[in-house]
Amino acid sequence: MTFTEDLARETAAIRHQIHTMPFNRELAQGTLAPDIFRGYIIQDAHYLEGFARALALAAAKAPDAPTVAQLAGSAAGAIAVERELHGHYMGLFGVSEVDFAATEPSAACDHYVSSLLRVAATGDFAETVAALLPCFWIYRDVGREIAQHSAPENPYAAWIATYSGDAFDESVRRMLALTDRLGAAATDAGRARMHHAFARCCWHEWRFWDSAYHKEGWDRGRLSGAAA
Repeated sequence: MTFTEDLARETAAIRHQIHTMPFNRELAQGTLAPDIFRGYIIQDAHYLEGFARALALAAAKAPDAPTVAQLAGSAAGAIAVERELHGHYMGLFGVSEVDFAATEPSAACDHYVSSLLRVAATGDFAETVAALLPCFWIYRDVGREIAQHSAPENPYAAWIATYSGDAFDESVRRMLALTDRLGAAATDAGRARMHHAFARCCWHEWRFWDSAYHKEGWDRGRLSGAAA
């Protein structure tokens, strides 16, 4: 069993929950409410900026030039997705630059980005790669599954095509290969840190989509009268 196969086995329950959660079921059917997807796209644009920064920090820690190029290229790719895919949907849903700037990251988005940046800044290289992997791997697998069942007229076809496409698949396969190499070379303690980082970020992936579906910001669950 490869290291990433072991990661998949250990997180099978949360990954299944992500595939079957209402956001992704309704996105596949094309019935996801436009206002939910609009809010998700705004939050995803905030997230991808932080994700790109974490990738750049990981690239700075990489042990060799090819790995620096791989991670730096993925950072640039995350920004490209934010500009192209999100620009398409923000235009479609009437989200101006002013609207975007006025919408702060949600609690779920802020928590995920902060977690990634903390690991990238203070963790070792292998742990950082493991933390970054879920965003690649889960989006690829969800995109592929949705593409198998989605009709061509699905209003979210551009999103589906991006994450089920060959270009994204190639970046995922390279990230999986890198994680396998690092996992094979790590100590038992190092592999344990990688497992923990990967599982934690799988949870963040679920939380991000769940928060978007329920349109949560910072107010949900706040004690009455508590300071923001």
